[in-house]
Amino acid sequence: MSQQTLAEALSLTSGTDGSLSARLTSDFSNAPLDMDPTRGAPFGGLMAALAARAAREGLAIAPPLQTLTVQYLAAARFETCAFTPTLLRGGRNVAFARIDAGQPDRPALSALATFGTVSHGETIKPLSAPLTPFDALDATPVDPALAPWFTRYIEHRFDGGPRLYQQNSVTDPTLRLWMRTTDHKPLDELDLCFLLDGIFPSYMTVLPAPPIISASVDLRYDFIEPLTPETSPEGWAVFQFTVRDLGGGWALDDGVAFSPGGQPLALAHQRRKLAPRRAQREIAPDPAALP
Repeated sequence: MSQQTLAEALSLTSGTDGSLSARLTSDFSNAPLDMDPTRGAPFGGLMAALAARAAREGLAIAPPLQTLTVQYLAAARFETCAFTPTLLRGGRNVAFARIDAGQPDRPALSALATFGTVSHGETIKPLSAPLTPFDALDATPVDPALAPWFTRYIEHRFDGGPRLYQQNSVTDPTLRLWMRTTDHKPLDELDLCFLLDGIFPSYMTVLPAPPIISASVDLRYDFIEPLTPETSPEGWAVFQFTVRDLGGGWALDDGVAFSPGGQPLALAHQRRKLAPRRAQREIAPDPAALP
């Protein structure tokens, strides 16, 4: 079977019961490139993007996405997955939706999405990014022992390299890079959902090798500006990912996305469950199976 395109992976088919279905393939596995992709699971950024699309298309919601919060209940299998959106409340300016996704006898995620219109008023924009000019950055491949299969759909330009294994310090535990999807189309809402989870956990830049494997449990995106084709015509966004805490078997990190011109676009906050040391070679363990 030929490799699935990103557009195909992000497409949904309407069902007769109000659900929408996506075909999940191992092309978007979170297993490293040097391993069998079926040992992994569909990566979290893809599942988040599908949840957002299911809410918008299934409920015919027009206003911009403001917030998406995802709980990953279990790793989905590489097969058809149903996404069922429910309108919790819909008004003229704000709409609230819940999205449940899963496969027979296996719930995969539960998500909440907030959509809202944008109006004119006071503006405060304290977020700013010290941008390294794109032309000054080289394409730097990630070690295939660590880079997941889904990264074949992403172009990366690291600021100072991938910074893996203690090249960052606790005093500056931030990974900085540019990313875009390989289809090179203008950046949109789904692309940003995809890219905000499109790189290894930032704690890997502070800890020594070998990498500690983890599974996403909770992921939240807050969008700052509605995306238009003019926001990033070539699809690039600038990202900063910072480890905030690691301990007790859990990790927390934050992310910020900016347009190529430095305009803040979105925030991300992610909680991961670390796999036990004895299970570190079990790629992307099922969150529901972790103690």
